[in-house]
Amino acid sequence: MTAQSKLVKKPTAIHDVFVLEPKVFGDERGWFTESFNAQDFASVIEQDYEFVQDNHSFSQQWTLRGLHYQMEKTQGKLVRVVTGAVFDVVVDIRTQSPTYGKWCGVELSAENHQQMWIPPGLAHGFLVLTPTAEFLYKTTDYYDPKSEACLAWNDPTVGIQWPLPEGVSPNMNAKDLAGLSWDQAPKF
Repeated sequence: MTAQSKLVKKPTAIHDVFVLEPKVFGDERGWFTESFNAQDFASVIEQDYEFVQDNHSFSQQWTLRGLHYQMEKTQGKLVRVVTGAVFDVVVDIRTQSPTYGKWCGVELSAENHQQMWIPPGLAHGFLVLTPTAEFLYKTTDYYDPKSEACLAWNDPTVGIQWPLPEGVSPNMNAKDLAGLSWDQAPKF
């Protein structure tokens, strides 16, 4: 954190993926935080990205979305939760990365105010842990359905340990259920 920055950057198990903790100011009335400040973000990530699209999703408990990425118009994502909690997951599909083939998961919640920075070249998804959740994310490029790919959420090679209770299957759409295996999924 720089002297003027209101963000704390914490590394994850994936190269260049960070959990960001904004400063939260609270008193008896409630709390306030800057959810995004371009100067602070650029100073802690040590690279300047331009965000072009904001997305907002609402999901029921045990909904699993992902693992999505775009082969063209690759998207960096700054993600956070404003209601509820999710288990947010990234998989490194950058063949030249020191963490290629690895995954990491972080609980993001309205309560902890944490955000995750996911640079371009990673597959991303999340599982809703609470009765409902609202998930917000800023992207560095526009949605491009022609170049979208989906890695299977339960691929045994990747081996993600989703925190699903025993006997509970995730709620998924047909596109995500048809995700590609690690061997079939295109990589960067």
